[in-house]
Amino acid sequence: MEQFRAAAPTGVGVQRLEVLVRTALCKPANALVGWLLQEAADRIDAAYQPRPGQHRKGRERLQVQGRFGRFELARDYYYHAGRQQGHYPADAALGREGAYTPALARLMCLEGADEASYQKAELHLAETGGLAVSARQIQRVVQRVGQGAQAWQEREIQPGPGEAGAAPVLYVSADGTGVPMRRKEVAGRQGKQPDGTAKTRQVYLGCVFTQHRLDEAGHPVRDWESTTYVSRLDSIDQFGPLLRREALRRGLGTALKVVLLVDGAEGLENMGTLCFKGAVQIVDFFHALEHAGEVLRALLGSKEHPDYAPRRHRWAERLLADEVDKLVAETRQEATELGRSEAVEKELGYFGRNVARMQYGTFRRQGFFIGSGVIEAGCKTVIGSRCKQSGMFWSVPGAEHILAFRCIHASRRIDSFWQHRLNQHAARNDTLPLAA
Repeated sequence: MEQFRAAAPTGVGVQRLEVLVRTALCKPANALVGWLLQEAADRIDAAYQPRPGQHRKGRERLQVQGRFGRFELARDYYYHAGRQQGHYPADAALGREGAYTPALARLMCLEGADEASYQKAELHLAETGGLAVSARQIQRVVQRVGQGAQAWQEREIQPGPGEAGAAPVLYVSADGTGVPMRRKEVAGRQGKQPDGTAKTRQVYLGCVFTQHRLDEAGHPVRDWESTTYVSRLDSIDQFGPLLRREALRRGLGTALKVVLLVDGAEGLENMGTLCFKGAVQIVDFFHALEHAGEVLRALLGSKEHPDYAPRRHRWAERLLADEVDKLVAETRQEATELGRSEAVEKELGYFGRNVARMQYGTFRRQGFFIGSGVIEAGCKTVIGSRCKQSGMFWSVPGAEHILAFRCIHASRRIDSFWQHRLNQHAARNDTLPLAA
């Protein structure tokens, strides 16, 4: 310290000083945490009542890593010969995750899920906290805890009015996007590659949010921090009930209006009919405009046609005036006159199937959102920014678990999940299992 005072400090010196001070402060903090956890482990072991069939085999020591460093933890070990299963009561009560404290495990999961890769998570933890955990260690903890995170997303609904209470309007939205997978995960699956094989598997993302008011111009306003997410790397038949459970948690049963806002995909429409009976279904307006462009391309022969842009603008105006059925009829007649019925009819089918779900003028007057920007953005931020980086190829559990964490984080439920996780660990010490 005297040398630092005597010399003119430089940028490198100041940087080194801060790192040294952090290291110095961490040593007594680590000793204190280790002592406190050992005291707690001793009390837990002394009070533990073994289950029938469990026999104490002695005391075992383990090197545990926490937020401030490593320390040794001694705790009792019990073994159940009939089940061939071991148990450490102190580990369960303290919520240890492998060789890590729950605080460090939570941080590793947060960094592993939020950073662009496990390697970046390793560097970030080293730089910001001086924590020496490798990318492989982070991945293992994420996968260990991630299975519980996915199960927590799919948990049963608790009785009550729902997290959001009785909302005037509750929105449910969903979309799917492809995630690049390892070869064995797509073996035998049909895809969009030139040879008909697949490189990706579909991940469904769903969100629920509420609306209580309109702005001064009469436009709907999404409630602040009301959006929650769920994900599933599975079929739409499995994803639909998961999204319904999330909507029920959010107050589906008490909301005055329920709006299902999706694109025009048939699978999502069927999911809405089965899982959200009675909801107002709206096809995303911007997807409708994209398909209007395809209709005009087929009708005019090219997007470079001078009438393409003005006519697409006119389609937008008429869609907002509830004239989708008139547009279909007029375009069909024009296509017949131009001899382009076959090409145009193929594109018009999208509108013909969705007339009732494209009454945008009516939906606007009712104060509803007509665009699915929330779920579109979610697919990019929750899924794309972590799982669709260059060179990434995922296993099914690897992608599913990381996305479960990202949904929990984006839904601001991280505290609730970890409290549930700690309760699950602690419940393993109960002499009698809790009643279902």
